Amino acid sequence: MSRRKIIAGNWKMNQTPSEAVELVKTLAPLVQNPDVDVVYCVPAIDIIPVREAIKGSNVRLGAENVHFEDKGAFTGEISPKMLKDAGVEYVIIGHSERRQYFGETDQTVNKKLLKLIEYGFRPIVCCGETLEQREAGITMDWINMQIKIAFSGVSAQQAKDVVIAYEPIWAIGTGKTATTGQAEEICGGIRRTIAGLYGEATAEAIRIQYGGSMNAANCKELLSQANIDGGLIGGASLKPDFGTIVHYQKA
Repeated sequence: MSRRKIIAGNWKMNQTPSEAVELVKTLAPLVQNPDVDVVYCVPAIDIIPVREAIKGSNVRLGAENVHFEDKGAFTGEISPKMLKDAGVEYVIIGHSERRQYFGETDQTVNKKLLKLIEYGFRPIVCCGETLEQREAGITMDWINMQIKIAFSGVSAQQAKDVVIAYEPIWAIGTGKTATTGQAEEICGGIRRTIAGLYGEATAEAIRIQYGGSMNAANCKELLSQANIDGGLIGGASLKPDFGTIVHYQKA
């Protein structure tokens, strides 16, 4: 099966609303590739201005997080209903920074995934190992657990619309990158895990991104691998380099 590539920028806690609009303008001519899904996952305060700035373009709007309740006394949180009304299509959940700094767990990722599916979003579910876990030889055991808990209660048909982002924690924002072989090995392992849960058809349909310091220099090699269907791009998504990644075939 030929899976459509998806290149998503995770802006993290960067770009004021005015800076976000300028960045969209800068990137606009660089990210026009009809063969790739392009997504900007932006800070909550930037959602509305970015939504307006990308109108009429090929870029889709994403958020960096969501709460698993529709509404309520959760100061500082944003509900799926709010994101839906704001025009968001994709939502990142379970990012390693949310896990490390804000107490995200596999169980809350599951709650968020079920809620995003309920509202018709396209979730981007993150998974990945620390350096200690890799050195201990438990990378796939750890990731299998993350995925099995995250997808609890999700049907095979629903799973096909979920994007999984493999992010080796030791390669995020460090300048280190998993070798192409390492990245392909784990993404292939993730696909086998999905096959074990749902069967080969679902495993072949689901898209798996690599999310550990992908950049203009290494994107072509990484994205040429059989099981890597895109990238979840951090620092490089804030630069013209993002356009090079979107046009990885020519990189």
